[in-house]
Amino acid sequence: MALNPMDIYKLLPKTNCKKCGEATCMSFAFKILNREKKLEECIPLYEDKKYERQRKKLEEMLKPLEEATETGLIVDESLCVGCGNCVVVCPVHVEKDPKGAAVGSGITIDDPILRVEDGVVKVVNMQACRRYGKNRVLCVVCRENCPTDAIRFLEG
Repeated sequence: MALNPMDIYKLLPKTNCKKCGEATCMSFAFKILNREKKLEECIPLYEDKKYERQRKKLEEMLKPLEEATETGLIVDESLCVGCGNCVVVCPVHVEKDPKGAAVGSGITIDDPILRVEDGVVKVVNMQACRRYGKNRVLCVVCRENCPTDAIRFLEG
């Protein structure tokens, strides 16, 4: 599921009323996707009955945003088979764990980003991810090496 601002914008009232604090509904759509604004801040969407269908569709469409980590990472545990590919290919793990993840073995460090627990991958230390913080980079190695597409990012 690759959600983009235009998908959100199409379902907004498009009144540019500024009640949300943004100059346009399009800028509001961008802020929703970046999780800088909440859908509830669109006053017409909740006060005017004529937008009820769009509001419900938007609420459903935006549910993955609630599950996503600060980096936009979403792990669908129903698809994960616990293979651990994401754990051993993570560049941070490879760098910090040269005797474990770097050689394809299990994690031997205490603070990994991802860990397989109970047969599925769990996010345990997102702050260590290269996608997190001031100097973040758009790394997708974990997603690209997931054979079941259980790992995805909000941007697609």
